[in-house]
Amino acid sequence: MNPIFNYQRRATVEVNVGGVLLGGKHAVRVQSMTNTNTDDIEASVAQCRAIAEAGGEIVRLTAQGVKEADNIGRIRSALRKQGCQVPLVADIHFNPKAAFAAAAVTDKVRINPGNFVDPARTFKQLTYTDEAYEAELQRIHDALVPFIALCREHHTAVRLGVNHGSLSDRIMSRYGNTAKGMVESVMEFLRVMVQEKFFDVVISMKASNVVVMVEAVRRVVAAMDAENMHFPLHLGVTEAGFGEDGRIKSAVGIGCLMAEGLGDTIRVSLSEDPELEIPVARKLVDYVCSRQGHTPIAGECYAGYDALLPQRRPSYTVMGKIGGGKLPVVVASCAPQAVSGKLKPDFYFADGAITDGTLTYPLTTLAQFEHDADAPAQFVQVAADATPAQLQVLKGKDNVVVVAEPANVNVPGSIQALLHSMVREGVDCPAVVRLSYSDSNTEWLQVKAGADLGAILLNGFADGIWIEAPNYPAPEKVVEYAFAILQAARLRTTKTEFISCPSCGRTMFDLQTTVQQVKAATNHLTHLKIGVMGCVVNGPGEMADADYGYVGAARHSISLYKGKVCIERNIPEEEAIPRLVALIKANGDWVEP
Repeated sequence: MNPIFNYQRRATVEVNVGGVLLGGKHAVRVQSMTNTNTDDIEASVAQCRAIAEAGGEIVRLTAQGVKEADNIGRIRSALRKQGCQVPLVADIHFNPKAAFAAAAVTDKVRINPGNFVDPARTFKQLTYTDEAYEAELQRIHDALVPFIALCREHHTAVRLGVNHGSLSDRIMSRYGNTAKGMVESVMEFLRVMVQEKFFDVVISMKASNVVVMVEAVRRVVAAMDAENMHFPLHLGVTEAGFGEDGRIKSAVGIGCLMAEGLGDTIRVSLSEDPELEIPVARKLVDYVCSRQGHTPIAGECYAGYDALLPQRRPSYTVMGKIGGGKLPVVVASCAPQAVSGKLKPDFYFADGAITDGTLTYPLTTLAQFEHDADAPAQFVQVAADATPAQLQVLKGKDNVVVVAEPANVNVPGSIQALLHSMVREGVDCPAVVRLSYSDSNTEWLQVKAGADLGAILLNGFADGIWIEAPNYPAPEKVVEYAFAILQAARLRTTKTEFISCPSCGRTMFDLQTTVQQVKAATNHLTHLKIGVMGCVVNGPGEMADADYGYVGAARHSISLYKGKVCIERNIPEEEAIPRLVALIKANGDWVEP
């Protein structure tokens, strides 16, 4: 069975994290991270319990230094005395001494290959001879070997967590700030782990840009396979954001990779209370994993398809607006008057026909299709199990739009099999993917639609999307979710994109309140990406993809960025938003609401 069309979990080694087993044949685990200060033992214990009681199977806490790492050990002891067995992970950046301290008292230590040995990045271009670069690799080896020995002694697992925003200057100088660079960053460390025969290792490749995150995970799996490594994967979209944006963005990225059988533990990173991440993650895991054992889908990839870095399927342009590289359209199952918000769908479906508000186009099934060469457009429903012979009636029809509908519980596998078949048969009609959900629950609808369409869109297979939710009470919100999915996949931007971290013990201000305040001031700037980051660990790097950034510099003190360049430092928090607006205006990017 082709794994692109048929769901099956990737085989990995088993990793023990404080009694919770990852990888192998074990369930996909869900986890979160506290946002308390680890110096506050009581508050940290309470939050760990809240996460565990919400269903979190692993909890991560930040450790800026040795004292904080030791505190995580105290938090773990307090939890055990209260009967809570949830494993604890220490999150380390820039401080190997803290990693060594944590290895003796926690269940897993997350280290970042971008800053465990290399100094903090300054975004400077460095030049190395081959000999000098080998010396750097030896330095990594020498630093890791005693750390590995300590982890082995205490049965402590390790997560090698690479963030797009925290690659070292050394890696970026040789590979760029790219997915390839992320992969090489982690492989340098993995090779030492394998050489030392230490296999309690989990890998994560995260970015706020979903496209980069998906590419990085695919590339690291290919790199591991090439070297006969099979470590479990921790999946997540870092700095996913708040509310529906954070949920949809996470579902698009994580759901795409899980559809390919990847992922052994996930975290949905929201700028909200950490226990609220768990129900979203659980829904995502339950939904994707429910495909296990589905009816097999027969399918064959078209010649030249690149599963590592897919390109958008070529198609005709119909009506000058669908297909042929145009922005993907949105179709809504409602009348035009049902949508009063700023975001309007491109087409509406009502009374059995599709309209753009001016002209009406019939919707027919493939069996009923009769070509009308004079019609501006014809919309034809095509089930995903249509045979090549049935598809042939559409070949060469340059005014036809295919409405692709799934024919298997594995929705993205089913749709992709159909679109691959269309390419192989030379059927170049644009395709709108139509998916229907019975859910009335908002979070379930966001997760399901995001996961299904994420896999389809990120593999280049839709010229439009059509989400039907007949039991959902707000058709206008369904339209918003469709646009949010397209924006998460970096295919169509319709609102300001906010890149905001999920908060942790390093955060220098009230993140949830601040995100809402920054949004209120700037959410009409639909041409911009704005980062709101709690601290400088990943902030400047992740915001390299943003136009402007609001970053915690010290307690209640903010630095403002234009791209990855710090423009103003250590502004009092109460002045920061007006000065952010002034910075945007000074650079000519402001428009009046």
